[in-house]
Amino acid sequence: MRVFKSKRFAKFARKEQIADAVLCAAIGEIENGKIDADLGGGVIKQRIARPGAGKSGGFRSIILFRRGDRAFFVHCFAKSELANIDLALERDFKDLAKLLFSYSEEQIEILLENEKFIEVKCDGENKIL
Repeated sequence: MRVFKSKRFAKFARKEQIADAVLCAAIGEIENGKIDADLGGGVIKQRIARPGAGKSGGFRSIILFRRGDRAFFVHCFAKSELANIDLALERDFKDLAKLLFSYSEEQIEILLENEKFIEVKCDGENKIL
């Protein structure tokens, strides 16, 4: 399973001190069937703990997910700032999921080279649970 974060997500994660190990743990939970909200079309909303706190006061992440293949962290927000995403944004994420999951490995490598996405290494200490 390859895991990626968008450039925008990476900036948010850096600002909020969300470590890659936390992202890998979230993917591990999803792989084990612990999904907070399946929005359909490969779009999942998953809670991520705030550093030093629990998930309930943490962040909501939008992950484009295809089991055993790829996961893309594309959006994150604090529940205190936004209760939920609207239907238009949900549709946009579903369209993006369809597009990204259709990409070949070569196209994914181009996204990485152009720094549109950053690969999250989930091995060693960042192992997917």
